[in-house]
Amino acid sequence: MVKPRLLLLSDLFGGESPEWIKSYSKTLASKFDVHYYDVLKLGGINVSDCDESGIHSQFLKGGIDRAVQTLLDFEKEEVTILGFSIGGTIGWKASLLGLKVKQLVAVSSTRLRFETEIPNCKIKLYFGENDRNKPNAEWFSDLNVSNYVFENQEHQLYLIEKNTVVICSEL
Repeated sequence: MVKPRLLLLSDLFGGESPEWIKSYSKTLASKFDVHYYDVLKLGGINVSDCDESGIHSQFLKGGIDRAVQTLLDFEKEEVTILGFSIGGTIGWKASLLGLKVKQLVAVSSTRLRFETEIPNCKIKLYFGENDRNKPNAEWFSDLNVSNYVFENQEHQLYLIEKNTVVICSEL
């Protein structure tokens, strides 16, 4: 039997194969054909001599759109997406533009607070209680989106091993 395809979309910091992403890959490999994308590469982001705000700025000035288009060019079959931070936003936008997404799980994807349209797939969002940029209650209500809030957690809650199990259980 062929396993469904799962795309792991990195956070703002990307990397070839960050240690924390390996935990997700290992946990989900029994159920999925797992593929990891470094969103920095998808978006053509220049990381040389750039700090976090410089990288973020490049994403906002066309990098998100380039990453979405690259993903649309690469992926032609139905996928499940697990996206972290900006990776979840890229997955959301790609789904709206025609990527065949069965399920989208986005973790700490705070830029979703600016979205007004919802993809046509199963959606689950995770945020840290202390992440000041998470969407407000009205946004969740208006878009009728399911979410889970990790108590006393910050934006990078996905780096914490015990949270991996909770997040992966949704897939």
